[in-house]
Amino acid sequence: MGIDVERVRADTAGCAEVVHLDNAGSSLPPRPVTDAVVGHLRLEERIGGYRAARAEEARTEHAYDALAALVGAGRDEIAIVENATRAWDMAFYSLPWRPGDRILTSRAEYAGNVIPFLQIARRHGVRVEPVPDDESGALSAGALRDMIDERVRLIAVTHVPTQGGLVNPAAEIGRVAREAGVTYLLDACQSVGQMRVDVREIGCDLLSATGRKFLRGPRGTGFLYCSRRILRDLEPPFLDLHAATWTSAGGYTVHDDARRFENWEGFVAGKIGLGVAADYALGLGLDAIEERVTGLAETLRERLRAIPGVTVRDTGVRRCGIVTFTVDGHESAGVARALSEQAINVSVSWPTSARWDFEARGLPPMVRASVHYYNTEEELDRLCAALPGHPS
Repeated sequence: MGIDVERVRADTAGCAEVVHLDNAGSSLPPRPVTDAVVGHLRLEERIGGYRAARAEEARTEHAYDALAALVGAGRDEIAIVENATRAWDMAFYSLPWRPGDRILTSRAEYAGNVIPFLQIARRHGVRVEPVPDDESGALSAGALRDMIDERVRLIAVTHVPTQGGLVNPAAEIGRVAREAGVTYLLDACQSVGQMRVDVREIGCDLLSATGRKFLRGPRGTGFLYCSRRILRDLEPPFLDLHAATWTSAGGYTVHDDARRFENWEGFVAGKIGLGVAADYALGLGLDAIEERVTGLAETLRERLRAIPGVTVRDTGVRRCGIVTFTVDGHESAGVARALSEQAINVSVSWPTSARWDFEARGLPPMVRASVHYYNTEEELDRLCAALPGHPS
């Protein structure tokens, strides 16, 4: 069963205001998510934050069930944190590093991950090695297998890079990791919410994701999946009285589930809203979401290629809802500003956000248009008609 576009647009107040094609940045939340967040804030306003949290404990606890169902995990394997960066960092910095360890990653990695790689490399004498791409531009699972040796401590890959439209072969990477017994950390902040992501099928040990992007949850929310296989081997880089228990004057014990990666203070309204966002996506169906998103993105690529002077920059055989392009004779930042003046939201992918990929491909800054299931072909036409060179 496909997406009822009229219904989801009716649930999305922003559809009446803008053509929102910046879902890889932050999606328009559906009304049930906004109502849940605002409703809890109103409850805090009336009875106080602590009492409101106790009153809504069942809803906050449900968020763990909803997120677990979303990615095929157990609720004890889910930690809810402030954002995807915090989720990724809590996993990454929990690993024990030794001089000579190797991190294998993709060429398309985001700066938010590469900078921690480089910090750990500088601090511990670790080597960071991008795996070559295949002919389509995705990470080559064969090349990854050839690079494995006993010094590889971590395979860390972004499922859907912030630029370029491609989807890396997460499950194939997982098979290599399992064969080699190497920890596998998957950054899924751009994939969760726009496609089916199943941690059992993928075979990752750790997965980080955000609420604000394709999941359509509140800003300031994210989550971490940590497999039971390795949970007890990882002690987070910092702890508090939520993540651990002070058991004696000189001792403590870390909690035995993924909540060891959380901290005591959190955005309760956001946690409730994140659970509602997961329920909303599950209710629509992840396969139906992916079919519509990828279909709209391919339609947009076709229409952009038909405009003189526009070059679509996407790579990969399997592609997603992120579409990147440039316009001859026009800086991408200027194109994005001109579109914004016509109430069309896009963003710009900058070389500093993914330097390895940009430099290898010789790319300038690119316009990034990212579609979601509530977008329409008419909105894609509005974007194209507003671009320089369009024969309108």
